[in-house]
Amino acid sequence: MTSAALRSRAWKVLEMVTTPLLPSDYLDLVSPLRAGADLRGRIEAVHPETDDAATVVIRPGRGWRGHTAGQYVRIGVDVDGVRLWRAYSITSPTHRQDGRVTITVKAIPDGKVSNHLVRRARPGTLIQLDQATGDFVLPQAKPAKVLYLTAGSGITPVMGMLRDIEFDDVVMVHCAPRPQDVIFRDELHDLVADKKMRLVEVHTDTDGMLDIARLDELVPDWAERETWACGPAGLLDAAEEHWSEHGVQERLHTERFRPGIVVAADGCGGGEVTFRATGKTVAADGATPLLDVGEEAGVLMPSGCRMGICFGCVTPLKAGAVRDLRTGEITEAEPGVLIQTCVSAAAGPCDIER
Repeated sequence: MTSAALRSRAWKVLEMVTTPLLPSDYLDLVSPLRAGADLRGRIEAVHPETDDAATVVIRPGRGWRGHTAGQYVRIGVDVDGVRLWRAYSITSPTHRQDGRVTITVKAIPDGKVSNHLVRRARPGTLIQLDQATGDFVLPQAKPAKVLYLTAGSGITPVMGMLRDIEFDDVVMVHCAPRPQDVIFRDELHDLVADKKMRLVEVHTDTDGMLDIARLDELVPDWAERETWACGPAGLLDAAEEHWSEHGVQERLHTERFRPGIVVAADGCGGGEVTFRATGKTVAADGATPLLDVGEEAGVLMPSGCRMGICFGCVTPLKAGAVRDLRTGEITEAEPGVLIQTCVSAAAGPCDIER
């Protein structure tokens, strides 16, 4: 008998012994990060950055394929007995010597996962991981001049870039309410002291919101620079318009936060949402995005919205109707119709392919 056949027979015996569980279930208890297991990570440390932000150090399992600076990772975290998935930028360099990766999380009001990670996560906690993804990355050809335009937690993907590659001429314009709200402030000032970067901080509590026209004053040669911008929609809208007006839009690379919801589901009472792939059915109101409904129900929802990867949440609508929370427009199911779950709410019973 061949060794492969012997292994197969031995595995079948183990399955009989461990029924109703599988041998892999016991291996998960002993070695959850092993090769061949579902991709997981173990939180090894949580380092505060500001009053409401922290860097989480994660040891990924052996199936981790690495990342490119600027990419993000989706993580699954159990909060109060429910597994919730969120996307966060990777802030560690691509070749960190100890093999760990870091994400830096800013706690947002009513954010279940962000507050859990910043305030409650403890070393030793196991989390689920997806592979890194995202195209907000640096080109292979090294630009001569670089500008990073960021605000709030939009600095996180850029920090991954700064830690990974040094450029000869780098300027960062970063907006935050107060100096103490600037994530990575000490490290940024160390880069300035080492003459590796020029930093312009805009403190919006005292300076007001950044007027994009001030770039002519703050960074006179901004139009000559390859620019990576990440932050709230207002900042990025203004940047895109500004770069287009000057005919240099090809030099601007943006990463958008989740689209804002400006129109409530007026007159719509919601309905039951069925997630076809998982067989789950839950009640939903007419004002909560289906992305949030699914995550609250423990459904793995595709999404890059929170890190600005637009249309990462697109999913087929198989039955029923949904309402666009930005415009109030109703979309009904028909063959091939796709919806953005981050801005769509139930408009009666509906069925989506998740």
